[in-house]
Amino acid sequence: MPGWSSPKMAPPGRVQRLLLLVSLSARLYFAHGIKSPINTNDNLPDNAEIAKNPGGPLQDVKLAAVAGGAAPPPPRRSSGWKLAEEEACREDLARLCPKHSWSNNLAVLECLQDRKEETELASDCNHLLWNYKRNLTTDPKFESVAVEVCKSTLTDNKECAGEERGKGYLVSCLVDHRINITEYQCNQYITKMATIIFSDFRLICGFMDRCLDDINALHCGSVSTGEKDVHSQGEVIACLEKGLVSEVEDRADHYVIKEDCKKAIMRVAELSSDDFHLDRHLYFACRDDRERFCENTPAGEGRVYKCLFNHKFEDSMSTKCREALSTRQKLIAQDYKVSYSLAKACKQDLRKYRCNVDTTLPRGREAKLSYLLLCLESAVHRGRVVSGECQGEMLDYRRMLMEDFSLSPEIVLHCRGEIDTHCSGLHHKGRTLHCLMRVSRDKGSMDTLCQKSLQTLIQETDPGADYRIDRALNEACESVIQTACKHIRNGDPMILSCLMEHLYTDKMVEDCERRLLELQYFISRDWKLDPILYRKCQNDAARICHTHGWNETSEFMPAGAVFSCLYRHAYRTEEQGRRDSSEQQGDAGLSRDCKTEVQRILHQRALDVKLDPDLQKRCMTDLGKWCSEKTEPGQELECLQDHLEDLGTDCRDVVGNLTELESEDIQIEALLIRACEPVIQSHCHEVADNQIDTGDLMECLVLNKHQKEMNEKCAVGVTHFQLIQMKDFRFSYKFKMACKEDVLKLCPNIKKKVDVVICLSTMVRNDTLQEVKDQRVSMKCRRQLRVEELEMSEDIRLDPDLYDSCRQDIKDHCQNVAYGNAQVIECLKDNKKHVSQRCHQKLFKLQETEMMDPELDFQLMRVCKQMIRRFCSEADPKNMLQCLKQNKNSELMDPKCKQMITKRQITQNTDYRLNPVLRKACKADIPKFCQQILNKAKDDDELEGQVVSCLKLKYADQRLSPDCEDQIRVILQESALDYRLDPQLQLQCSDEIPRLCAEEVAAQEQTGQVEECLKVNLLKIKHEGCKKEVLNILKESKADIFVDPVLHTACALDIKHQCAAIPPGRGRQMSCLMEALQDKRVRLQPECKKRLQDRIDMWSYAAKVAPAEGFSDLAGQVLSSPAKNYILSMMSMCVVLLFLMGLLCGRITKRVTQELKDRKLGHPCTVNGLHSQARKRKDYAPLT
Repeated sequence: MPGWSSPKMAPPGRVQRLLLLVSLSARLYFAHGIKSPINTNDNLPDNAEIAKNPGGPLQDVKLAAVAGGAAPPPPRRSSGWKLAEEEACREDLARLCPKHSWSNNLAVLECLQDRKEETELASDCNHLLWNYKRNLTTDPKFESVAVEVCKSTLTDNKECAGEERGKGYLVSCLVDHRINITEYQCNQYITKMATIIFSDFRLICGFMDRCLDDINALHCGSVSTGEKDVHSQGEVIACLEKGLVSEVEDRADHYVIKEDCKKAIMRVAELSSDDFHLDRHLYFACRDDRERFCENTPAGEGRVYKCLFNHKFEDSMSTKCREALSTRQKLIAQDYKVSYSLAKACKQDLRKYRCNVDTTLPRGREAKLSYLLLCLESAVHRGRVVSGECQGEMLDYRRMLMEDFSLSPEIVLHCRGEIDTHCSGLHHKGRTLHCLMRVSRDKGSMDTLCQKSLQTLIQETDPGADYRIDRALNEACESVIQTACKHIRNGDPMILSCLMEHLYTDKMVEDCERRLLELQYFISRDWKLDPILYRKCQNDAARICHTHGWNETSEFMPAGAVFSCLYRHAYRTEEQGRRDSSEQQGDAGLSRDCKTEVQRILHQRALDVKLDPDLQKRCMTDLGKWCSEKTEPGQELECLQDHLEDLGTDCRDVVGNLTELESEDIQIEALLIRACEPVIQSHCHEVADNQIDTGDLMECLVLNKHQKEMNEKCAVGVTHFQLIQMKDFRFSYKFKMACKEDVLKLCPNIKKKVDVVICLSTMVRNDTLQEVKDQRVSMKCRRQLRVEELEMSEDIRLDPDLYDSCRQDIKDHCQNVAYGNAQVIECLKDNKKHVSQRCHQKLFKLQETEMMDPELDFQLMRVCKQMIRRFCSEADPKNMLQCLKQNKNSELMDPKCKQMITKRQITQNTDYRLNPVLRKACKADIPKFCQQILNKAKDDDELEGQVVSCLKLKYADQRLSPDCEDQIRVILQESALDYRLDPQLQLQCSDEIPRLCAEEVAAQEQTGQVEECLKVNLLKIKHEGCKKEVLNILKESKADIFVDPVLHTACALDIKHQCAAIPPGRGRQMSCLMEALQDKRVRLQPECKKRLQDRIDMWSYAAKVAPAEGFSDLAGQVLSSPAKNYILSMMSMCVVLLFLMGLLCGRITKRVTQELKDRKLGHPCTVNGLHSQARKRKDYAPLT
């Protein structure tokens, strides 16, 4: 590495430094009794002379003068002069240093200069030591010592061996390469020299020349003699280092240090990187803390530094030491070489991956810790081999950067305002950085440069690769990791994924949740920060999304753009815009591994809209406008989906696209999947296990929404998604894929799903009714259309038109009724007489559709599910209700289902249009006999049974077609048992039934007792309309005994014995019973006889009360009478008798008339008589 050098002495590209050369006695460096293998005293300058003669390049004054008048030491032999024997230091030596060290000048020097900070030396001793060290460093004989002790090193290191001798270059070169010195004696020699030189900046050759101006400008000036210990002037270097840090952080009124001095400062820091004793300021500041935290940590190779760094934020760490450590860390951030262990561990990897030869970067940039980390992390993420030792060092320094924001000058510079406003007092353990992350995530209004600085720092530290780098996250989530993620290896990138999977679960704790989302907010904005995703998708991203390398960024690519590109290709093909499900697509889609990772990320990030950069950016305004109060997990996206029509264009597009993806892969909705876990495990595990979900899982959840395993959260979530699907048919993946072509061809420009379903289903129904051979809607679309229709029938909210029409009616009549299970729809049906006209019309249309297709009647299908399996498993779905009606009175019929069938029968009888079978059977009869009623009818409004009543009367008159007659007979039989099935009777007798037949109504036997009660109390009925309906019942009962259940029950045995051969209908069996009643030879059952006599009396009364209104009515009554044969016979006899009487009377009257005529003609007294007689005469001739 380039160092710094003297302008006069250093060759180009070489840093000149002349380190002090220490005097090595016979026990060099081994102050504690260990002997050196070499004797350097013979080679070193005379110690006494050095002490006596301070002359040299730094100082010319004599020692006595420098020492303030102290007498110079007497001349001694070079091998015997001892510092301990000098009068100036004897007292201090006896007070501070152990006796066994007195014989070694170097040990004495080390002891005195490393004394406690509060302990002062005598002024004479201070200056004696100073001159001793100064003269040592300027004596060229030390170079000869270096040559002798470093022979092997110089043999191997040709660069140092070739240095010019006599100028100090050799020793400077050896210090430059000391981390590579393996020769023990040489290493110890060079190391010990460094302990002396770093005790005073003025002893470093060239440092004073380069930094004097900066020292004066920053007021770091050296301490005057006598004011302070002159060998502890590491304070000066520390002051310069702080000035350099201030410049980097662009603090207010900072001073710009000269480049030469900057290099000198960084070089001093680098040379002191292996042993913390060499950083004199830090050594004195942290001496007690070292004893407290790192007592067992040996010095050398930067181990004490690292130990102190790890304890930097301990509460018991002194403030002065913490500040000194921070300064040291900031220097490391500016030049990684200031960290001995990092530079040594990563030296080969840096060279291997050319991390320090990037000529495209600004000068000095390649030395920054951030660049080193990015370069080596890029190699790791590309699958290259980086030594484990280097990766360990990188991990330590990445953690260091995450713990202390102040180590990143860009953060300090650009985020100063945010820190002061929101994050003051949170300096420790990465809390400030997490505070800034939270501000960026929650406020969304952070300064752009600050946001960019944070994003860069997250990339440099790469906590996604190892959560332990983020100390705040690590501490907050430790308990969660131990419980939920204990199966994952410590430090594995999947730990973060595991934590995301347990977000908002019972295992997650609040502090961990907060820290995790703060970090994920930034990871989500750079796809490279998820190491698993990057590893699996880097080739796909480069091929499809045109990405750069791991440590390269593009300012033109917005946050999250690469991941958006990936998930678009994970779920779509280039041509069809959909899932690339075929391997033949080749380069059009993503690899299988990449798809899996993209799906994993989507599933995790759907938990929070802020983890989707594109969504948050485009919907920021809409989130504030519509969803400011939605703070619970998942509520923001649901809110945006609910207000889809109200959103801005950009926001609507991105929300629509995300919803479309959810319809294809509902597992993106992680919260919903968690809530629905019991249902999935019980009913949908087969589709849930599929790697590719094409809407099957949501369809399964909808079908099983009412299973006992379904909890409220799951039901609400599934229903919400169904409601969202109504907004756009694209949101129903299976429906869209099945019917896309049909929609484009048959229902263009229709977007809402409900409108598309109505459009397509109308075409299907019309084609079916018209028996079109080739239907317009494709088969696959018809199948899926059926599924959608069935799903929509479950909740009124899934039919927006009906829901909007009945919204107020729901509040008025069904406020406490829960949605789902079609309960609200059923409630509205029960209250349809009280709902608004608009709602009533929509309900009528719905009921008409349900009666034509009973499968769409959700309540009927749900309540009668088991009965359908029992009785109608082979029945046509269109005839399901008809089948249930036929089995309604079976002993095996479930009571609840029977009740539901009765409700549907009541509905059908209110209007013939709600009974498809009747409507078809009586297609010709209805306009023929009931046109007057149809003329008064309104569309979408019930006729209250008027048409059915009309047909009943015609049935009594036996004027209906056979098919229609069969259907009316069924209706008559059913309504005879249950008065509620006769809408007109119920309407007209609403007051009379409670008054006259309360007990029968309360019994709820549905055996015709209410009708029988009304018949018996016919004379007591006051309401004319009710009386008329009862009379109609009596009239209808003449036509068929089955219409009179009470009479039929009473006479069942007699019918079997007397009328077994007579087919039912058209009053035949009733006539048989009446004839049997008249035949004295036949003995009927007493109850039957009594009931028949009662019916005769009732019919007689009915004839009196309601005489025939015309000849046709009279003829109808006669024909419908059980005694019609008798009546017709009597009428025939009367006619014959009248005819005979006519003939007889005709002859008599003719004779009488003739006689009278003759009399009149033969009388002579009359003119006529005279004329008559005259005409008889032969000779008569009239007068002219």
